[in-house]
Amino acid sequence: MGSLFTDPASQRRLTPLAERMRPRTLTEVAGQAAVVDVLRELLQRTALPSLILWGPPGCGKTTIARLLAGERYEFVQMSAVLAGVKDVREAVEGAKRRRQHDNRGTLLFLDEIHRFNKAQQDVLLPHVEAGTIVLVGATTENPSFEVIGPLLSRCRVLTLTALSEDDIETVLQRALTDTERGLGIDLEQVEDGVLSKIAQLAAGDARFGLNTLEVCAGLVGESSRGEATLRPDESGKEDGRSTASPLPPLITTALLKRALAGRSLLYDKTGDEHFNAISALHKSLRGSDPDAALYWLARMLEGGEDPKYVVRRLIRFASEDVGLADPWALHHAIAAKGAVEFLGMPECNTALSQLTVYLACAPKSNAMYSAYGAAREVINRHGALPAPLHIRNAPTRLMQELGYGKDYKYAHDYAGGFVADNYWPDQLAESPPRLVHLTGRGMEKQLIDRLRHWWGEKYESEDE
Repeated sequence: MGSLFTDPASQRRLTPLAERMRPRTLTEVAGQAAVVDVLRELLQRTALPSLILWGPPGCGKTTIARLLAGERYEFVQMSAVLAGVKDVREAVEGAKRRRQHDNRGTLLFLDEIHRFNKAQQDVLLPHVEAGTIVLVGATTENPSFEVIGPLLSRCRVLTLTALSEDDIETVLQRALTDTERGLGIDLEQVEDGVLSKIAQLAAGDARFGLNTLEVCAGLVGESSRGEATLRPDESGKEDGRSTASPLPPLITTALLKRALAGRSLLYDKTGDEHFNAISALHKSLRGSDPDAALYWLARMLEGGEDPKYVVRRLIRFASEDVGLADPWALHHAIAAKGAVEFLGMPECNTALSQLTVYLACAPKSNAMYSAYGAAREVINRHGALPAPLHIRNAPTRLMQELGYGKDYKYAHDYAGGFVADNYWPDQLAESPPRLVHLTGRGMEKQLIDRLRHWWGEKYESEDE
């Protein structure tokens, strides 16, 4: 009998389920139909172009890179978190030797490419341009901001999406029933709704779903699984369904709760509960009820919501619903963002609580939200009107001769640092639209008084 370390089946079991179930063909790739169609076209070409795969965690970036390499290319994988310029140069030298001696191309898969700085990315440029390597970079960040322009222009960007719950549930079913690479457990031995709950909690990340399923299977225990599970040659299956007596459930909701170590199953991060909870939080804040707002905040965080999503919504609220009535609200919100990024959960929960209560207690105004909407309407109606000559910048003699900046009134040269002048496009100067309607609540009262002092009755409080 072979030992644990020589038995191929045992060695496969030591490999994580997510790795064992990695798709072997493009047909098996879940949830990326549009990208797969593009990839099929690319594979028909004589040589693959370099690519940037942009998408969230667990959507299939590494798998796609491996499938693209196939038999045509040597697959060389490295992580930008651990690798450096030396590693890249060694990979390039290997690619050159491979091409010269074996007439075989090299696909360099650089995971987390956004972790490379500009100088490190510059090293890739000549080798991508010369075709020495086919670069496939993977990133969860927007490549427009994280990949240098020269490299980005030499690569094709493919955008991958988070997997839907149906896609993840299909992946889970495949892993559950696969007797070669998966768990080899009959679907009848999984309690109704368990796979859909895992798919919900995965939030588009197939790797998370598979890891969770593997933990559940581990909790079942080898002995109970061996006794209760019927293998295909024992079950008398017809059309994929067992004709034997119903099998007792092995993977249950109770087991899933244990596998998740207390993580709530009642909060759906992508479905109705997600939107209902954030709407309730927003409206509780707008209604100035700190107790209700704190309740909905805790509901979301304890349900596993990403605190970065929560603080993004609170930052938006600080400007949309509080605005200039309390300008400090936005400062507090940005500070809370820093706490979330630095501390993470659960330590950032008090910073978010502090911000939530502050926003609920702050005076409310949607003046900035309404003002921007009004400005957008004016632009949509009149188009891109040119700035009047007297407030244009005049850095050159030619611009000065054309009248740029002529007769501009420099406000600091006048009493109180203010002078009435026209700052609108000429077409709107005669009857400029009124965009800003301050409410007179909180700090806005002081701002209205100042504007009235400068501009007279043009600016009035909407509350009066």
